[in-house]
Amino acid sequence: MSRVTGLIKSYGDFRLEIAEMTLSDSGVTCLIGPSGSGKSSVFRLLSGVEPCPGLSWHFKGRDLAALPVRQRKLGVVFQSFEIFPHMTAEQNIRFAATVRGLQADKAEQHIAELKSALDLDPCWQTRGAELSGGEQQRVAIARALVGEPEFLLLDEPFSSLDIPLRQKARQVLSSLMKKRGIPALLVTHDPQDVEALADHQLFIGEGRLLPTPQN
Repeated sequence: MSRVTGLIKSYGDFRLEIAEMTLSDSGVTCLIGPSGSGKSSVFRLLSGVEPCPGLSWHFKGRDLAALPVRQRKLGVVFQSFEIFPHMTAEQNIRFAATVRGLQADKAEQHIAELKSALDLDPCWQTRGAELSGGEQQRVAIARALVGEPEFLLLDEPFSSLDIPLRQKARQVLSSLMKKRGIPALLVTHDPQDVEALADHQLFIGEGRLLPTPQN
């Protein structure tokens, strides 16, 4: 288990206040809550997109929050995917490998594996601005995985896809995570995400963790 403490930040009238949270270091932990509950704030603070001065995240003997973002070995998939529009699918993925400092031979191996697993050949030379939603999602997953992350952070990664694409995307992502043994925190409000992917569940409401519902 990894231990997160000091996940506390105010946003005007809204306050995220999670003094302590534990995340499994295996499988997928789903952070579940309605819109406005604080899910995406948790994601942004853990990923380093926003600062959180009191935050600690102890994982594998390191405090990830004390490290520069590039040294945290996190793979991140944003809800809006954040694909560089002027780069091709290939360039988006290779850029991520370069930023992560991956050795050339490893980079080529991972890129080839992800290109095949995610069926990216048809859009490999397509610029980000011209990729479909499903293609952007697959490129975003490849970009998150190419740098050998030790933990994945996923913010509603299927919400902009239509239902058939969501089902396929869940299956592909689940298969890749299991093959590589990468734990993940999946932020979602979709019960289908939980049913398909959750090994562990956390519930959030009004900026605070809630007791797990009893069946």
